Amino acid sequence: MGEGSIRPEAIPRHIAVIMDGNGRWAEERGLPRTEGHRAGVDAVRKVVRAGRDLGVSWLTLFAFSSENWSRPRYEVDELMKLPKEFFESELPDAIENGIRIQMIGNRARLPAHVVATLDEAIEATRENTAMRLVFALSYGGRGEIVEAARRLLKEHDLGKVDPDSLDEKLFAQYLDDPELPDVDLLIRTGCERRISNFLLWQVAYAEIHVTDVMWPDFDREHLEAAILDYQSRERRYGRVSAQVRGEGGSAS
Repeated sequence: MGEGSIRPEAIPRHIAVIMDGNGRWAEERGLPRTEGHRAGVDAVRKVVRAGRDLGVSWLTLFAFSSENWSRPRYEVDELMKLPKEFFESELPDAIENGIRIQMIGNRARLPAHVVATLDEAIEATRENTAMRLVFALSYGGRGEIVEAARRLLKEHDLGKVDPDSLDEKLFAQYLDDPELPDVDLLIRTGCERRISNFLLWQVAYAEIHVTDVMWPDFDREHLEAAILDYQSRERRYGRVSAQVRGEGGSAS
């Protein structure tokens, strides 16, 4: 765990979380894997509220990956029930606390009832500004980039895009959510040490915090420890330390 106090002026603007370990958490306790996913929903509640309290502007949660569709059908069906259960209890709190709900991912593969639940939450919180809570559902980073390229090519075919004008800023406008900022802090729970095809474009300069804590056990204390870890690092973006400190210096 981190030591010291969090500096409010250095809170990461965008935190993204790979919420891993639900199934293993349940199996270690002799429970069905689906019980781990339900326990994980409680962790989402805790972390969302803690992020709001700490002043995080954007919080993106990897809720269901494009690869997760290959899991056993019964587990997928149970996972698809969770959005409705979550928003039935948490939507009033999100509205009251200024949290705006958003979603990235392949909507076409999601059941109609999940899309309807998400759309209701998105519409009900559209005017909120305190924090953006983004759920990555049926999401894959490579797929997002491929879809962005496809949209860009269609615009080019219509004569709306000049290839010579294409740069990173323009390309980003074709991603699932053009407003989604680069990730400052990427947290992965559950012992693994992978990015797992999550926000591949947006994590280019993210600080990565990995913890052995399984997601159902992750709470405000662990979030604060991750932020303290983030605040202990020097973010250079290709520069040298002297440049970061404003002392000049070359990049060699």
